[in-house]
Formats: sequence, structure tokens, C-alpha cells
Amino acid sequence: MKHAGSVEQSFGPRAEAYLNSSVHSQGEDLRKLAELIGATKGAKVLDLGCGGGHASFAAATAAASVTAYDLTPAMLEVVAAEAKKRGLDNLHTVQGSAEQLPFENASFDWVISRYSAHHWKHVRAAMREVRRVLKPGGQVCFIDVAGGPEPLLDTHIQAVELLRDPSHVRDYTEQEWLAFFEGVKLSPTLVTSWRLPIEFSSWISRMNTSASGVDAIRTLWGTTPAEVKEYFSLGEDLSFELDVMMIQAQG
Repeated sequence: MKHAGSVEQSFGPRAEAYLNSSVHSQGEDLRKLAELIGATKGAKVLDLGCGGGHASFAAATAAASVTAYDLTPAMLEVVAAEAKKRGLDNLHTVQGSAEQLPFENASFDWVISRYSAHHWKHVRAAMREVRRVLKPGGQVCFIDVAGGPEPLLDTHIQAVELLRDPSHVRDYTEQEWLAFFEGVKLSPTLVTSWRLPIEFSSWISRMNTSASGVDAIRTLWGTTPAEVKEYFSLGEDLSFELDVMMIQAQG
């Protein structure tokens, strides 16, 4: 199975779970995102890897139009239905990969992405597409889980993520993200970071992680060095905390 198939297999059956996920549907970052977009009059927004649509919904309250874009058709069906329920008639959905966008050059005032890029196969290719479809002077805002700031920490969190979800590619570090942006001549204007509490049972349930995957995660956390457990605030129930960062840039 190719990576795109792995993503669809992971997320297609779980679309409703991501729509209703408290981790994804809540957060001060959603309010901030709407506030930022609202400062651009008549903004046309692309939400890249929209998932359950929460960034799209937030953007639609402040923008002229929002394109919710995702690889997984089932996710887009859920997003379209929820947008209709919320009366967000300025939101529409388009299916496709982040690395090959079916939009004309300079189409969008804003390109946003939230909790998606760690599933993309080729982030550099996706960033070239972001640059292409962004209007001159346009804005970019990406929000995603960050990799560990040291190799020991990073190795363990990437392993846990992959055992939970086979479509996981990589949680990139802040320095890696800055290099991605700078590589397409997008200069980051702000980097904000915070800790995201992850309740273990709902985390694995949301992805419907296999029993063998759950056992492997338990085994890995059980043998993890003390400093890794301390950094990720690992609890007795295996709940923990992830690093999340928000990067803004202007074209």
C-alpha cells in the first residue's frame, strides 16, 4: 500500500471522531487564527489538510471564502455537512494531496494548516505549492505538533506516533520548519509554542489503534529513559504532553 492509501485507511473511517475530538475542536489557536485572517479584508483562504475542518470553520467566520482541502474524501464529506449545519456557505471542499494543488498561481490571501503536515509525504514539495498559490504579500499560518528538541526525545516521540498511526511521517522540529519556510522564500514572522495534553485512551481510540500497536506503545513507554518520561510529562495512565508550534509568515 502506498502512503496515500495509508492516510485514507487511517482517517477515512475516523472522520466523525476527528470532527468531535476535543483536542482538535478546541484551542486558543483557533480564535487567534480567525483574528489574524479577519485583518485581511475579503480574504480567500486555503486550509491545507483540513481534517475534521476546525481550522476551516474558524477561518470561515472571518474570511470571504474558505477552501477546505484534504486527501481523504470521507473527511471532506464530514466537513461539508458540518459547514452546512453551521450555515457557513462561504466554505467549500476540494480533494487532493498537499504536494500537488489544483489551483492557479496566486489564488489565495491565506494558506493555513493545522495538525496535518506531519502526515505529508513530501513537505518541501508541499511548501513549493503553498508558495505558488499564495498571492504576493499573502500570509501563511501553520500549526502542528513539533518533534523533540533533542535526538533522544525526538526518537521516542516519533516511534510512539508511528505505532499509534501507520500514516505518521514526522513531527518536525522548529528548526526544520524554519528551513522549510526559508527554502521557499517565506520569512517567518512569529513562532509560538505550547504544550498539548494528550489523554491516552481517547488518543488511541480516535485512531482505532490496533491492539498490537497499543501493546507496543505501552512497552516502549515502559522502557523509556526517565528524562524522556519527564520531558513529555508521562502519567501512570500513559497520558502525556506534546509540543505544538504555530508559525506565521508573509509572502
